[in-house]
Amino acid sequence: MAEAARRRSAARRASDAPSPAAAAHHDLDRIIHERVRLAIVSALAVSPALSFNDLKKALRITDGNLSVHARRLEEAGYVECRKSFEGRVPRTEYRLTTAGRRALQRYLDHMEALIRATRER
Repeated sequence: MAEAARRRSAARRASDAPSPAAAAHHDLDRIIHERVRLAIVSALAVSPALSFNDLKKALRITDGNLSVHARRLEEAGYVECRKSFEGRVPRTEYRLTTAGRRALQRYLDHMEALIRATRER
């Protein structure tokens, strides 16, 4: 009887363990994984550079939202921000850095692995 109880308990613990896909979810790059930041990085991945206004319009987000998320990406070294003037008008331009491109590729590879693991279950 005690042996059967031990086996049931071990089986219960094993079934409570996270699946490989669930465990891998915790390894996601939290900087890129956030929806707006992923959109920013994705937009910059297909364009050499985008202005603040171009990004804002493409992503349909507010000035403040773009500023906060772009700053976070900049602090992580994923995005480079250049400020200049065209005449008297300020212009802010964003570019994806090499580190940002690598981080996006790792993120996409990770997501593809999660999708494959989920489909295989």
